[in-house]
Amino acid sequence: MKPKALLNRTILVTGSTSGIGEATAKLLAENGASLVLTGRNIDKLTALKKELGASVALTITADLTTHDGVQALIEQCPALDGVVHSAGIVDPVAVKFLKAKHLQKTFAINFEAPVLISSGLLAKGKINKNASFVFISSVSSNHPYPGGAAYSASKNAIESFSRSLALEHSVSGIRSNCVAPAMVKTPIFDEFDEETMKKHGENYLLGFGEPIDVANSILFLLSPSSSWITGTCMTLDGGLIIKHRK
Repeated sequence: MKPKALLNRTILVTGSTSGIGEATAKLLAENGASLVLTGRNIDKLTALKKELGASVALTITADLTTHDGVQALIEQCPALDGVVHSAGIVDPVAVKFLKAKHLQKTFAINFEAPVLISSGLLAKGKINKNASFVFISSVSSNHPYPGGAAYSASKNAIESFSRSLALEHSVSGIRSNCVAPAMVKTPIFDEFDEETMKKHGENYLLGFGEPIDVANSILFLLSPSSSWITGTCMTLDGGLIIKHRK
């Protein structure tokens, strides 16, 4: 990766105040990006802006599970050269207990928000030529786990949407890709008990991921180094899948 690979590029990062979003915002700042950051926690957003200084062009406090929050973000955004959709939730529910409220909760932030934000920004002419979209999927989109039906479905859906976006907007040089991490040490990681995670960790050839591991891949997909890549999904699993295939 060339130094300052994103110099003079304006990038929106949703979910920027924690986990993968925060690590991505910091890495993009190091690489010269001008950042538009959004999150629901105004205190964390303010602290991140203070830490990153002049790299942050704009912060937008918004609840992306609401119509008003999505519209406010679209209206306030400047013209963008890249978008990183990292806001998301995990809400495990067994299939036999799934209700409409569970689907609505998961899909509202994991699917509907990134879809409507992307569509709105494109409709408003706020996506520059040769821009790059990056969506956060999950290895569970193709490798589901007990209790993860809604989550896996939402990630599979966002992969399909990303491919459609790539297909429809390639004429403007706009690219769209996904990254699909396995277990990463974000705040969600801490919700599981230590013994469970220790046992699960034995399935990873390279151990669990760190937010910076995902951020590095996002940086690549936003940069000119990936200018011939679109409509794909990059798996980041520390060897989890290949070990299960043995």
